[in-house]
Amino acid sequence: MPELPEVETVRAGLEDHVIPAVVEGVDVIDARGLRPSGGPEDAALFQTALTGHQFTAVRRRGKYLWFVLNDGTAMLAHLGMSGQFRVVDRHATRHRHTRIVIALNDGRDLRFLDQRTFGGLALAPLLDGIPGPVVHIAPDPFEKCFDVDEVARRLRTRKSTLKKSLLDQTLVSGIGNIYADETLWRARYHPETPCSYLSQPKAVELLQTAREVIAEAISAGGTSFDALYVNVNGESGYFSRVLDAYGRENQPCHRCGALIVREHFMNRSSFRCPRCQRLRET
Repeated sequence: MPELPEVETVRAGLEDHVIPAVVEGVDVIDARGLRPSGGPEDAALFQTALTGHQFTAVRRRGKYLWFVLNDGTAMLAHLGMSGQFRVVDRHATRHRHTRIVIALNDGRDLRFLDQRTFGGLALAPLLDGIPGPVVHIAPDPFEKCFDVDEVARRLRTRKSTLKKSLLDQTLVSGIGNIYADETLWRARYHPETPCSYLSQPKAVELLQTAREVIAEAISAGGTSFDALYVNVNGESGYFSRVLDAYGRENQPCHRCGALIVREHFMNRSSFRCPRCQRLRET
C-alpha cells in the first residue's frame, strides 16, 4: 500500500499539473471507484457536485490526499493498494483499470485508475482544513501542527511495542510497514521493544529518525516494487534501491554483515537485523 512518501510524490505532481484547473465534466466509469462504493445515483451525484468547480490546492495527511475546491469542500482520495492518478491528454487511450475520468478545462483529463479497487474518491466537507473522514487521523511528521515532544510522551506511555505504535495512525500518520522497518533498523531497535523502554529523548530521536527516513524516500520518489505504484507521469520511485531492511531477507546487513531476517508480524512481514536489532532486556 502506498505510504506517506508515495502519497506525497503523487500530491506534489498533482499540484503541479492540475492547479488551478476547472472541472468541465466527470465520467464515473466504475462506481467502485467512489467511496463508499455506490450505484448510478451515487455516480450522478458525484458528477453533478464536482462539475464546474476549481481545484485550488492539493493537500495530504498520512496516506490520504485531497483536492481543495473553490467552494470550501474537498475531493478526498485514498489510493488503497493500487490506486493511481494520471494527467493525460483527453484523447489518450483509457487504461483498462480507469475508474473515474475528470475532464479539465485545459483539454486534459485527470484519471483515477485502480486495479484492485481498494481505493476511491469521495466529496467531503473541510473541518479546519481537514476533510471530515480524516479528522481522526493524527498529523504526520511533516505537518506544522506535529508536536514531536507530545507524540514522544504519548508513545512512551503506551502498553505496546515500537513497531505496532509506529503503525498506529492515531498516534502518528503516514508511517507504514516499509518505513517502520527502515526506521527501526536505523535506530537499532527490535520491533517488539516495549514503548516504555524509551526515555523521552530517545523517543524524540526515534520519531526524528522516522522523519529522516521518510524525507529521503520522498526525495527518491517513493518506493516501487511493481507497476501498481507510479507518480502522475507513470514513473516509479526508486527508494527500493537503498532500503536497509525491508525486503532484504537473507541479504547482508549494511551495518554489520549479519543476514537480514524476515518475521511474521500482524498478517504482514517484518524485516530486521538479528545482530543490530536484538531485543534488549528491560
